[in-house]
Amino acid sequence: MCAHVLVAEDDAMQAELIRRSLLAEGHTATVVHDGAAALDAVRRGRPDLVVLDLMLPVIDGFGVCRVLRRDDDIPVLMLTARAAEDDILLGLELGADDYMTKPYSPRELMARIRTVLRRSGRPGGDRRDDPVVRAAGLAVDPERHEVRCAGAPVECTPAEFQILLAMAAEPERVFTRRQLLQCTRGFDRSSTERAVDVHIMNLRRKIETDPRRPVRLLTVFGVGYKLSGGPA
Repeated sequence: MCAHVLVAEDDAMQAELIRRSLLAEGHTATVVHDGAAALDAVRRGRPDLVVLDLMLPVIDGFGVCRVLRRDDDIPVLMLTARAAEDDILLGLELGADDYMTKPYSPRELMARIRTVLRRSGRPGGDRRDDPVVRAAGLAVDPERHEVRCAGAPVECTPAEFQILLAMAAEPERVFTRRQLLQCTRGFDRSSTERAVDVHIMNLRRKIETDPRRPVRLLTVFGVGYKLSGGPA
């Protein structure tokens, strides 16, 4: 069974990256950008887990966690750019189930989410269903970190894998270079948006019969790239 995860993160790009990663894992997600909206979303939807940034506007993550623990038992995974021990201990004392410090890899975050869901007995913690994301003749396995194209294995760098995973999770969606760059955070921190073009070029060499005339990984001029072919 999939879980419904509330993502409370004021950085829109980080929130979108988490949302796409959750979709790739088979979960559903609601995204909010401040603490008051997070509490309102919990009251309206009762998610299975809250991914909670500590540095939220309106009501910070500590305040949100305090209210959640007073009123509910929803699992909370904290995200913080502040690695100070006092901040982490305060969050745990308020009842957070786990924490991660930024920057983090999407793959590690999804593993932590599965662990928290499993410990709490919520849906999505015991993944017996197939985690592989399939689209456009590709099979992208986020647990084994493997890619196959028409059944043949494809060797990808960590940054290439994260780009392909995001695009396979939402085939036909057009991604900007900035959005694809965000997928590589934690693996390729020094990259610029132009580096995305290099990743795309390398991926085309690996998954296209003729990289000069791609049929899977297409350029949308003036916008970015998309994976064409639909879900498999």
